[in-house]
Amino acid sequence: MLEVKQMVAGYGRLTALKGVDITVKEGEVVFVVGPNGAGKSTLLKTISGLMTPTAGEIRFQGDRIDGRGPETLCRRGLALIPEGRHIFKTLTVQENLQVGAMIRKDSADVRSDMEMVLDTFPILRERFKGVAGYLSGGEQQQLAIARSILQRPALLMIDEPSLGLAPLVIDQVYDSLRKLNETGLTLLIVEQSTGRVMELASRIYVLRNGKVVLEGDREELTDTSALDAAYFGFSSDAA
Repeated sequence: MLEVKQMVAGYGRLTALKGVDITVKEGEVVFVVGPNGAGKSTLLKTISGLMTPTAGEIRFQGDRIDGRGPETLCRRGLALIPEGRHIFKTLTVQENLQVGAMIRKDSADVRSDMEMVLDTFPILRERFKGVAGYLSGGEQQQLAIARSILQRPALLMIDEPSLGLAPLVIDQVYDSLRKLNETGLTLLIVEQSTGRVMELASRIYVLRNGKVVLEGDREELTDTSALDAAYFGFSSDAA
């Protein structure tokens, strides 16, 4: 579904990604983990069209998409929830959800999908007419995910869904992501922490200093010593 090949991207003279290769297959949950400054957010911004790579290529559903704008990619089925969620805090929950469906013309299916996301995230049904800015951090994250789902993406990318949330709330968010994946939604998730990755991941990439230093299926990384070594940058033999 998604192929990133030898991608280079950055900010002026700063190169944040240095020849990154990432593959996401349909139906997978792929995690990219790594410490602060590894290039994780830059990766998602570049895939989603918010940044233009200086080298390499990106293919989505067989077509090359690097250099195309975010709106075009959104209409092609690529959705991004950026770090910090970026909901419209002065709008109601209902209005935020309606924004997510603005690109669609199938109004009957939109109503059906609206019911689906409200069933998936019951707190949003309770807060439906309330102002989104009054939601808790976890509720805002659920709103951001639900709003993206209403775009009917083929691939949903999420930048640090657990950021700033309490452990119990993170469990709720990840349970929702698991249920969405079970419906067939493909997920590419960036996380700084590796804590919950093993529970949901089909495959994992460790990004460090702009390079992929480890990749593997969940079954291949059940011994977390290699994962920890790649993350922290030391030899697994010395662990």
